[in-house]
Amino acid sequence: MAKLASEFAMKDLGPPQFLFGHLRSATERYNIIAWAGMQSCNPVSTPVDSNAKLSADSGDPLHDPTLYRSLAGALQYLTFTRPDIFYAVQQICMHMHDPRIPHWNALKRIIRYIKGTLSFGLTLGHHRDPSLLAYTDADWAGCTDTRRSTSGFRIYYGDNLLSWSPKRQSTISSSSAEAEYRGVANVVVEICSLRNLLLELHHPHTQATLVYCDNVSAIYLSNNPVQHQRTKHIEIDIHFVRE
Repeated sequence: MAKLASEFAMKDLGPPQFLFGHLRSATERYNIIAWAGMQSCNPVSTPVDSNAKLSADSGDPLHDPTLYRSLAGALQYLTFTRPDIFYAVQQICMHMHDPRIPHWNALKRIIRYIKGTLSFGLTLGHHRDPSLLAYTDADWAGCTDTRRSTSGFRIYYGDNLLSWSPKRQSTISSSSAEAEYRGVANVVVEICSLRNLLLELHHPHTQATLVYCDNVSAIYLSNNPVQHQRTKHIEIDIHFVRE
């Protein structure tokens, strides 16, 4: 503890009560299912219906928005160890101010998915020579209300999932290539933070970090600086990724 305190600003809080605060996560999952009154529901294999898009004004208003908001908050807690529900939870949280029946059905689908995957969680293992690896994707103009894109990423250190995030982009992208490239820029920012963290922990990562993207135009854009003059509106992202 003294050696750690000599390197980092920290305080000894005594013996740990819960490892990362998530040893009770299985119990919390059962509590959420019971809270929603869905103990006898049928499980589903995916947390979100890929064929339907949620909008702000679709369907009738929910008669009990308090329950919706409480369950959405509880599901947000689970995303600390359940990255597989992160996108679905992000989608329902966007409508907490005015939840509707379709939003409630989407929330219940997440709970049905959790019931069938109660044993799921994150595992952390030792690797002799781990490498940083990232995957990114974007849902171009996926928001039916604003037509903003949602981009997400996952970063692995060896086989360990370290960081993940789905986030609606702050501006509208005029093409799928632009949306995908903004997603790449977001994951590169996170990778830089993780590499700096490893450096501070005296385990600098000397290998290049691979970022996988499934959009050919975005990949071409990152390798061809001549295209910068045609994409001035995202030129900052381009320069950042290239550096």
